[in-house]
Amino acid sequence: MSETDSFIDEVTEEVRRDKLFAVFRKYGWIGIAAVILIVGGAAWVEWQKVRTRTSAEAFGDAVMAALDSDDPAARVAALDAVAAAGPGDAAVRTALTQFLAADEALRGGDRAGALARLETLAAEPALPDDYRQLARLKAVILAGPSMAAAERDAALAELAQPGAPFRALAMEQQAIALMADGRTDEAIALARQVLQEPDATPGLQRRVTQLIVALGGDPDAG
Repeated sequence: MSETDSFIDEVTEEVRRDKLFAVFRKYGWIGIAAVILIVGGAAWVEWQKVRTRTSAEAFGDAVMAALDSDDPAARVAALDAVAAAGPGDAAVRTALTQFLAADEALRGGDRAGALARLETLAAEPALPDDYRQLARLKAVILAGPSMAAAERDAALAELAQPGAPFRALAMEQQAIALMADGRTDEAIALARQVLQEPDATPGLQRRVTQLIVALGGDPDAG
């Protein structure tokens, strides 16, 4: 290669380098900004995870502390005082404490107080539908014979709709209500349907089987 060719190559390389630096000076901030956004976004996501975990742990500790008393009334009061941290899940956390408070109120003999809490939860629009339906089912079971038959039947019919989260449990209660009304054959037929429900747990299947046998039916028939 001649000295002239070498010189031309060096000049060409210098020109390319100058152009590259010019482009970097003009648009380099975009790459820097992208790196900052990526790093900042990753840091924010990790912070959110830590915050959520810390909040959940604090909530769990508060609930465990509230249940530490030997007095049911004190446990109910402590559960009522548990703060639900975080606006996004405040309704759900409050619901969890109120379910526990209802159980503790019932253990302490306050049946009316427990029922009132469940009915309040069942009517709370801010709660997910499955929470409301669980509260409604527990309220129907707790109310027992004190609930008007028409109101009980309407509530259970709604809870036993296809696709409802607690359909099998509601059907069990419908069968029990039919038994209480002396409609034995209908109770047995409905109990057999419960056995065919895909969501029926082993415990529920055992209870329904015992109900069928107690009514003089055959769980395997029909």
